[in-house]
Amino acid sequence: MNRRLARIRAVQALYQVEMTDVDWRHALEAALDEGEHTDDYLADVIPGTLGELATIDEQIVNQLENWTLERVGNVDRAVMRLAVYEMQHREDIPVHVALNEAINTAKAFGGDEAGKFVNGVLSAKMNSSNGGGT
Repeated sequence: MNRRLARIRAVQALYQVEMTDVDWRHALEAALDEGEHTDDYLADVIPGTLGELATIDEQIVNQLENWTLERVGNVDRAVMRLAVYEMQHREDIPVHVALNEAINTAKAFGGDEAGKFVNGVLSAKMNSSNGGGT
C-alpha cells in the first residue's frame, strides 16, 4: 500500500474511533480493503495520534479563528490530527509533505473548501511553530 492510501486508511480509522469509540485496531481492520494489510506506518500513526490527542487538539484549537474544535467537521478534524502528528513525530515525512497530503486528503473527502480550510489551519500551525516565519 502506498503512503497516500495509507493516510486515507489512517483518517478513516481515526474517524471511526472518534465516532464509535472502537479500539483503533478494529477501526483499522474495518478501514482496510480486502488484500490490504497493516504496515509500520499505520501501526505508528494511528495509536500515536490517539496517544497525543489532547496536545494535538490544543495545537489545532490555537489556530482556529472563531471556531471550536467541535464545530470542525469530523473528517477534517481526523485529517488535521493525523497531519499534526506527522509534522511532529515522523522525521521521515517533511513538514510540507504532511501539509500537502493533508490538503489532498481533505479535498478527497470534502472537496475544495475542506482542502482550503485544512490548509489555512495547518499553515497557521506551521508558521506558529516556526516563530511566525515561512
